[in-house]
Amino acid sequence: MQKPILTAAAAALVAACGGSDGQAQTAAPSQTATATVGAAPVQTAAPNAPNLKPAFPGQTRAPEMKSNVAYAVGDYVTGIQKPWAIMFLPDGALLINEKAGRMRVFKDGRLSDPVAGLPAVDTRGQGGLLGLALDPNYARNGLVYWSYAETGEGGKTNTAVARGRLVASGQAPRLENVQVIWRQKPSWESTLHYGSRLVFARDGTLYVTTGERSVMSGRMQAQKLDAGLGKIIRINADGSIPRDNPFVGRKDAQPEIFASGVRNVQSAALHPRTGELWEVEHGPRGGDELNIIRKGRDYGWPTIVYGIEYSGGTIGEGIAQKQGLEQPAYYWDPVIGPSGMAFYQAGLFPAWKDSLFVGGMRSRDLVRLVLDGEKVVGEERLLTEVGERIRDVVVGPDGALYLATDNDKGRVLRVAPK
Repeated sequence: MQKPILTAAAAALVAACGGSDGQAQTAAPSQTATATVGAAPVQTAAPNAPNLKPAFPGQTRAPEMKSNVAYAVGDYVTGIQKPWAIMFLPDGALLINEKAGRMRVFKDGRLSDPVAGLPAVDTRGQGGLLGLALDPNYARNGLVYWSYAETGEGGKTNTAVARGRLVASGQAPRLENVQVIWRQKPSWESTLHYGSRLVFARDGTLYVTTGERSVMSGRMQAQKLDAGLGKIIRINADGSIPRDNPFVGRKDAQPEIFASGVRNVQSAALHPRTGELWEVEHGPRGGDELNIIRKGRDYGWPTIVYGIEYSGGTIGEGIAQKQGLEQPAYYWDPVIGPSGMAFYQAGLFPAWKDSLFVGGMRSRDLVRLVLDGEKVVGEERLLTEVGERIRDVVVGPDGALYLATDNDKGRVLRVAPK
C-alpha cells in the first residue's frame, strides 16, 4: 500500500541542494547505514549464472544496509504516459519526456500541453522520446537537449540527440531553433536498446549513452570502434567532436566514441566528487552492471558478462573476466532492470547523504547503494510498498527525490521525510 499522499502544493520547492560538485565528499558507510559484518544481501534468489564468479570480494550481493529512514511517498505529477526522463528547470518547473514523443512542462500544479517543435520520434518497441539535459548555460541561452529514437533510411532506426531553445511560458510551450547534433551510425534493423541518457561533464562536453540494439548483429558492434552501437559518446554542446577524445584521428574509429563495450545504458550521472561518469547498464539474464567510465576503455560486452542468454545458454565463451577488458564496480544477478540514477548530496535526508540511487524496473523498487570510494559496501531496497517500475530518478531543488514511473498511467512521485 502506498504511503500518505502529498499534494503538489505541499511539494513546493523551497531549498537548494547541499554542496557543489567540487565540494562533495564520500562519507564512510558507517555514517549512513546500519549493518553488521557478514549481514545477508538484499538479493537471496539463486543467480542465473552460478558458474560466473565475481572478480573481487564485494563485486555483487553487498550486505543489506538499512538507513531506517521514515519517508512519505506522494503524487507530484499525474496524467502522463510512460514518462522516460524528468529534469528540473531553474525556476522550479519540471520538464518531462514521455515515451510517446511528448515533452511537457509541469509548473505550479499545472501540466502544459505537449511542447511544440520536436522532430519526428519513432515510438516503436523501446523507442520514443528518451533522455534530457539542460545546457550548463541554460540561464543565458535556454537550450534543452534530448535524445530520441529516429527512423533512418529503409526503416532502420538509430538514437539521435537534438537541442533547441525552450520557450516555456504559458500553457503552450515550444522549442525554437531545433538542431539534430548527433546521430548513432549506422542505423540498424531493430527497435530495441537505444540507451539513452544525456549527462553534461564539468568541462561542458556532453556524454550520450547508447545501446547496441539488442539483436545479435548489433551486439557484435559494441566493441568495434567504427560503429556507434554499444558506446559511450562524448561530443561538444554543438555536436562537434572534442579534440581530446581517445580515438580522434584514427581512420578505423568514430571520433565521438569515448568508451566501448556497453550493452544498453539507461542510467548515468557524474560522481559529485570526482566528476567521472558512472553508469548502470542492463545485462541480459543476469549481469546488470555499475561501471565507472574512463577514456578509451572497453567494458567487455559481449565478450565478458555476468549473465546468460534469455534462452538460458551461455553468451560467447561464457566468461566474465578477460585481460584488457574492464570489470564492473558492481553487478546484479538476478537483475534489477536499471533506469535512471542520481547521487544524493542534499540535506533533506541526512542518512542518505552520499548514497547512489538507481531506479529498478524489473525489481520494482528504488535501489540505494552505499559507497566507500568506488566500492559498493551496502545495498538497500526502498519503495517496495509502491511496487512500480522506476524509470528515472532525480534530486529536486528541495532535496526530495522525484521518481518517474514507467506506466501508461504514469506519474512522478515525490519522496520526502515522513
